[in-house]
Amino acid sequence: MSAQHSTEALTIRHKVKDCGVWRKGYDEHEKSRLAAGVTNGKVFRSAEDRNDILILQDVSDEAKARTWLGGDVLKNAMRKAGVVGSPSVRFAS
Repeated sequence: MSAQHSTEALTIRHKVKDCGVWRKGYDEHEKSRLAAGVTNGKVFRSAEDRNDILILQDVSDEAKARTWLGGDVLKNAMRKAGVVGSPSVRFAS
């Protein structure tokens, strides 16, 4: 692996009230993710519970992504989209 460019992986898992409503909010938040260096999002839903969401994303700058994750803009967007409880967030390299 090249040392010149490393990309972190970010996984977020959470429950939502309604997947359709959540997906609309997720899609509307694309510019915010891109500004935080969070790209290439892939969304999966559990076969057992369609409102159990797993998101896999690439991160170019972990510190910037962590700031974004802790910010009020994302928290308000998640609340508006119907996220239930606190998400599980993990970084991996």
